[in-house]
Amino acid sequence: MSLSVIGFITILFIVALLISGKVTPIVAMVLPPIVGAFIAGFTFSEIGTFFDDGIATVISVAVMFIFAIIFFGIMQDVGLFDPIISKMVAWSRGNVILVSIATVLIATVAQLDGSGASTFLITIPALLPLYKRLKMNPYLLLLLVGGSAAIMNMLPWAGPLGRTASVLGMDVTELWQPLIPIQAIGMVLMLVLAVFLGMREQRRIVKKYGSLEAAATIDMTADEAIQDGPETAVSDNSLARPKLLWVNAILAVTIIALLMSGIIPAGLAFMIGVAIALPINYPNTKDQMDRIRAHAPSALTMASIILAAGLFLGILNGTGMLNAIATDAVNILPASVAPYLHIIIGILGVPFDLLLSTDAYYFGLFPVAEQIAATYGVPSLSTAYAMIIGNIVGTFVSPLAPAVWLALGLSGLEMGKHLRYSLFWMWGLSLVLLFIAVLMGLIQV
Repeated sequence: MSLSVIGFITILFIVALLISGKVTPIVAMVLPPIVGAFIAGFTFSEIGTFFDDGIATVISVAVMFIFAIIFFGIMQDVGLFDPIISKMVAWSRGNVILVSIATVLIATVAQLDGSGASTFLITIPALLPLYKRLKMNPYLLLLLVGGSAAIMNMLPWAGPLGRTASVLGMDVTELWQPLIPIQAIGMVLMLVLAVFLGMREQRRIVKKYGSLEAAATIDMTADEAIQDGPETAVSDNSLARPKLLWVNAILAVTIIALLMSGIIPAGLAFMIGVAIALPINYPNTKDQMDRIRAHAPSALTMASIILAAGLFLGILNGTGMLNAIATDAVNILPASVAPYLHIIIGILGVPFDLLLSTDAYYFGLFPVAEQIAATYGVPSLSTAYAMIIGNIVGTFVSPLAPAVWLALGLSGLEMGKHLRYSLFWMWGLSLVLLFIAVLMGLIQV
């Protein structure tokens, strides 16, 4: 059995398990790739090497996640977000559509640093309590933030364009400039989608609670708070520090500024934030340890999932399964469709996000597709734009993206439900943008 077949079956099995919700993500991402590696003829020793390589790629995300959850958990405990939430609720007057629009705009600004992880770290802790207060579906928050961040991910300092430019041997800024109108159109479409989904969400809330005002005044029950995760549970008033509001606000803004500046690693920024926040707000050592224990379960649970994803990616990369899938997927296409290969891959770009890592897509699939399309007179840039536009919108729906697991951990949500809620809309958005790019002449047919 070829590596590509084994890899494809392994990934398909993992995605199916994640969607089904029958097992935890740790089980889904640990056992199938190990079994696949054994079937492909690799030894335990080699799998150990793949594990080390995979863990090395995600360890910084795992560390950042642990301390980010603890930091934002402390900020939640001290009541930092309460005034913000109250003002946004008052400003929106329970207007779900305005909240949806604001989500897109905030995520767009947050993604300017090109980091999906920092975007989720900035937006979700601040907006999730508001969504809970208004009884809005938290999966809508993930969809709007993920979609907006993905479109902004076309920036030259973000990953996809850098990878593509390196393959083409061209300046990344030159590659990006023709994409600016696509980004602008994409953000407009995201705002339209926010309005549409906001209206749909508004109807659902009114149907369930009778009115938006009634929904906003209903407190979560203890059971709902537990289901939403420790980081979103109803805060204990005894933990609040209203007199230190501005101190905590300055600390939070400083940490986020450090995060966006890239001066120091994100994990270190949040580690420093936790080290400062604990003694400022809770001088007693016992209280400090209590706060760590309160938020540690959520942080460690999701950190373990991120590490499991590292094993998964390490095995698929180390065994060569991802590259084999990319190569064979192109080679099995009949000659009659080869001139339209770039369009076909663009159309399937979002589903490819469920099968291929970013590196496999741009370093494995793109070079082969570009060479084949070029033999039929398709310009290399045309192939590049088709593959970028078709794929990039689905970036934060893919279980292969560590930032997605970070988002799920911050929000206490599940990958399977996120896929079911967001995949249709993100794929549809990518197809619309692809069609617009063809009409603009950016992509030649």
